[in-house]
Amino acid sequence: MLELARDHWGAIENGLHYVRDEAFGEDRSPIFRGDAPQNLAALRNAGLNCLRQLKVDNVTATLRRFARNPLHILRILGYPN
Repeated sequence: MLELARDHWGAIENGLHYVRDEAFGEDRSPIFRGDAPQNLAALRNAGLNCLRQLKVDNVTATLRRFARNPLHILRILGYPN
């Protein structure tokens, strides 16, 4: 049972929390009061889920590409230029 629990929480830590912290800098966020941290975590999760649906290999590189060219996101989502 302990091994199953470790595997479960290890997958969560490595698959979600690590990515959120490295790609979005979640641990460095100055937002820590009220409902804002939970709301931002939900938005980050939604963003990661969208990137996973797109089969993105490198989340950080993709986010940088989107930051350089925000219209690229709209093209991926199917909006015309």
